[in-house]
Amino acid sequence: MPRPIILGVVGDSAAGKTTITRGLVRILGEEAVTHVALDDYHRYDRQQRKERNITPLHPDCNYLDIMGQDIAHLRGGDAILKPVYRHTDGTFGAPMYIEPHAFAIVEGLLGYHTPQMREAYDVRVYLAPPEELRRRWKVARDCSRRGYTTDEVLTELDRREPDSAAFIRPQERFADIVVAFMPGAAGDAPDRLDARLVLREGLAHPDLSPFIGGDSGITLDQHNGSDCVRIPGDIDRERAAEIEHAIWQAMHFASHLRTQRLGEFTIGTNLHRSESLALVQLLILYHLVTTKASVALGGQGTRAGVAAHDGAPPPALELAAP
Repeated sequence: MPRPIILGVVGDSAAGKTTITRGLVRILGEEAVTHVALDDYHRYDRQQRKERNITPLHPDCNYLDIMGQDIAHLRGGDAILKPVYRHTDGTFGAPMYIEPHAFAIVEGLLGYHTPQMREAYDVRVYLAPPEELRRRWKVARDCSRRGYTTDEVLTELDRREPDSAAFIRPQERFADIVVAFMPGAAGDAPDRLDARLVLREGLAHPDLSPFIGGDSGITLDQHNGSDCVRIPGDIDRERAAEIEHAIWQAMHFASHLRTQRLGEFTIGTNLHRSESLALVQLLILYHLVTTKASVALGGQGTRAGVAAHDGAPPPALELAAP
């Protein structure tokens, strides 16, 4: 059996990691994905952190060595005994026996902090929403799901800021794809946010140039050798569907995964859909399934300088505008 394909999704607290990963798990199928939240590797529970005046963003508050070992075990196709941290009350539960599957999605605060962890991922994504928006998301989430008051969340955000600047945000430089959802011309409604993507050279990204400009509203710039793509939150549904179709055509070998449920997310009990989120998820999915195809054919993956010639897909897949 080919080894699992490992996706890393890193970002600060409430940056949108779960929204991205939940959709990918839904598309790939829960039976095909091992989902690991790195918050489970906290060294201290909530009360202990308070007593020690340490935040969960600090490396010393986490078992980084065990994180790295477990991610390496998953990449090797081995089961792990994963710790469990309960956000509902800030305590630890009984560890869980986790078996490897075709894909592993690893999300958390410090997933790229060590070389051991960085080298284990096939695809590395970093989420970087504007800080004002992230703070709003964190207040909404922590007050509704984790039992905090607004004042408690805001105070904690301020307390965490030095660690965020020192340990979380510097990890952005290790990502293959940097994603920032942000307000644009369509405003700041959750299902109308623009998506700004930085696509770095480590992976062969789909060529989106046929869809740049015109009535799509998508823009492309170059910065430090990377493509910077902006997808408007109010992109026309039919135009978005054309782009989705072109990307699906480029990974026709994964057509069995095709679904209309891309871009869905919930706020409370209400289901929403975002076209920009759908396209971001599809781009990540593209890298996961092309890497899986490479490994299945005997290659080592699709990262530049790693893939074997007989097992890798072409360096870049051209997308044709319909």
